[in-house]
Amino acid sequence: MAAGRIFRDEEGFTTVSMVLALLLTLALVFTGAQVHRIQSAAAEVQDVADAAVLSAQNQVAEFMVAARFCDAVVLSLSLASVATAGLGVAALCVPPAFPLSEGLLGLARNLVEVRDAFGRRAASVLNRLQEALPFFSAACAAAVARANNGDSEGADYLAVAILVPSQGEAIAWDAADAAGEVLDSIQDGAEDVRKRAREAEEAAQEAQESKERAFRRDCGDDPGYCMYERAAHLAGMEGADNPLYASVDAWSFSVALERAKAYYPRRLAAEAPEDDSVGAQARSALRKNFYRFAVRQMQAAYVSETEDGFDAFFPHLPCNTEDMRRTELYSEAVYPISSIPSEGAEGGSASVMHAWDGCPGAAGATAVGSIAQMEAGGFKMCPLCEFKASSMGKVAAASAAIDNGFEFHYEAVADEAQLYQEALQRAEGPKGKVKEAVGGFLSRIAGLVRSFADARLQPRPPGRYGAIVFAVNAGSLAPEGGLGGAFVSAGSSLGPRAALSAATLVEEESDEGRTVLNSLLDGLRRDGGSAVGAAGLVLDLWSRLLGAYNDAPAAIAEGLRSALDAMPLAGASGLGSWVSGKFQEAVAALGLQPARLNAKKAVLVNSAHVARQGTGSFAAGFVGFKSRVIAAASGADDLFGMVMNDAEREVLDCIGAIGDSVEIASIELLGPDGPSLPITIPVPRAVREQGSAAVQQLFDRIRAFHGGVSPSEVWR
Repeated sequence: MAAGRIFRDEEGFTTVSMVLALLLTLALVFTGAQVHRIQSAAAEVQDVADAAVLSAQNQVAEFMVAARFCDAVVLSLSLASVATAGLGVAALCVPPAFPLSEGLLGLARNLVEVRDAFGRRAASVLNRLQEALPFFSAACAAAVARANNGDSEGADYLAVAILVPSQGEAIAWDAADAAGEVLDSIQDGAEDVRKRAREAEEAAQEAQESKERAFRRDCGDDPGYCMYERAAHLAGMEGADNPLYASVDAWSFSVALERAKAYYPRRLAAEAPEDDSVGAQARSALRKNFYRFAVRQMQAAYVSETEDGFDAFFPHLPCNTEDMRRTELYSEAVYPISSIPSEGAEGGSASVMHAWDGCPGAAGATAVGSIAQMEAGGFKMCPLCEFKASSMGKVAAASAAIDNGFEFHYEAVADEAQLYQEALQRAEGPKGKVKEAVGGFLSRIAGLVRSFADARLQPRPPGRYGAIVFAVNAGSLAPEGGLGGAFVSAGSSLGPRAALSAATLVEEESDEGRTVLNSLLDGLRRDGGSAVGAAGLVLDLWSRLLGAYNDAPAAIAEGLRSALDAMPLAGASGLGSWVSGKFQEAVAALGLQPARLNAKKAVLVNSAHVARQGTGSFAAGFVGFKSRVIAAASGADDLFGMVMNDAEREVLDCIGAIGDSVEIASIELLGPDGPSLPITIPVPRAVREQGSAAVQQLFDRIRAFHGGVSPSEVWR
């Protein structure tokens, strides 16, 4: 080891080096602790500023919930008015619903008046509320700051909040839609629609009665005599050839026609004489001719039934000799003609017509003829088969004259088919008039819905871009803070600390809007749940429309379906189901979207982002100041003094008489005698406890703190 060195051993350890190391360590420890204390103190005021600005911006969020809810009420009332008008129009189409139509159309007009009154009142009160929002926010921010005074020793927090923008845009109520005009036109045409609907219903009811009678004659009277029972008994038909229907709703005239088409070929194939006598064989031969004729007739028969109408051809089979003479059975030449000696004329002969070629008297027949020829004269009756015109007439008469014959019931069905078609044709004229008028009504109602975009409450309140808070801890903090000694200077205390913070609103999925809705709907069900008739329908419909905003637009259609299902729209004319489907199609085609009820949530953001959105003197001064501070990194400018005057003026200008709560509007859905549903919002407690003097004193104290701090110390 060299002489004169500080370190005297190879390890480099001496008493002097040990002392120096300890001193450096202690200095670093105490310095770090003091820096931590100072930074913690600074962080505390920033935390308070953050909490205060969130509280201030939450007032704007609460206002938005109320404003959006009022908009939902307005929209639901608009929809309820046109939906009620649509239900009234639907009730015009069916006589059993006529009593409802007048009440529904009257309530539709009342709903428009309720909507307009509510919209005007809500817009007026919301405008006054948004004028007070800057004060609400300032009072709440100050209350949050005061609430933090007990969290740390010597704390004295002050905070002021400024909304950006400081003034909102007036909420305008514009109900310049044509609802009144549309309802007037519906009322003017209502009586004519009722008259046409009654005519259509009466004719359609006659058609339905004809169909009922035809159904019973075809298969509805089973196990009694009917086409089904006779076909099974006389022709052995079963299965698909001879179906049985239990209800007229599933049955159609085509069932009876197809049964007849299957019946006659089966009867023709199975026909045989009762015995070997000439008379029995003659009758059997004539029956075969009749069945062949029936088969040919049935080939031309048809039934065409669609939504557009009914058309059918049921050929009428002859029921007696007179009927037979009007058919081809009378004119067809299929009967053999023979000659026999003429009585009383020496060497003469007479012509004889036979029922069929198997008649013993027809041997040697050289020609065929028709019954018409036979009746024209010059023919003798065959003594064996005794064929004459009435012989063929009796073939059909046997089964057409009494109810144990197939033709008896078939002819009844054929007659009813003709009556059914005629009644439906009589109904078509008035039905077309009803559809034309009602279609026009529904088209105009759908047009009203499109105009609702202008009849809305669109809130653009102060603070919609955000809020900025200035916070100060006016309490002093001893520098040593329990760390006294040579390592911490006790010459001065830590003075006021200041911070600023900003917040804005973002959309959030929240149940707050649903809670407000559910509360109102509970009141509606409690106060209006006993309403019946048209009033009950409207209350339930509006409840569903308003409640639909808790779920989805599809619930709107469900509400309409429920209301339509509750109405007596069933009728023989089909106009009830037609107008129900037409109305629902019109609503679905509009693509309705609900009002927005999502709550807005306050979140912290850079203050410059908020201030840049504003246009007032405060926002402009703040942005300019912050830009200069960032560019120059100097504390020569006054963080508070430059903008405090503008901020104070904007807050004080909005203070007015404020109570515990504010009633925005009251909904009287069914008029003064119906349930009244008030919509109110509470005023924050901090707002009620504040006044203009307290706010002014708060600004004065903050400015005073700046006055006692020299520019060179601001950023120390």
